[in-house]
Amino acid sequence: MPELSRRRALTAAAAVAVAAQTVAAPAASAAGGHRPGSPRSFDEVYKGRRIQGRPTAGGGHHHHGPGYAVFVDGVELHVMRNADGSWISVVSHYDPVPTPRAAARAAVDELQGAPLLPFPAN
Repeated sequence: MPELSRRRALTAAAAVAVAAQTVAAPAASAAGGHRPGSPRSFDEVYKGRRIQGRPTAGGGHHHHGPGYAVFVDGVELHVMRNADGSWISVVSHYDPVPTPRAAARAAVDELQGAPLLPFPAN
């Protein structure tokens, strides 16, 4: 029997990870579309500003799979999920936070009462 090399072990681990994701994806869609680790919808008033967030099917800014939309007083706050699972927005781009709700709250804090202006789409 050939000796188990690092390359073979990593290849096997990658194959197991892909198989696990393939099995988990249909289960997530059967459970109402909420995938484990994906944020849920929210709608609240924070410091007098209405913040809302919800999953979107359109893929967000870069159109890669499901996305998430966040709004401050009805104006979309562009958010992005980082590879490590943290979130950033155009208002607080260099201060990652754990959730889109936290990104909306951080934007309200940063705006200090100023209105959020629409971000031009390309």
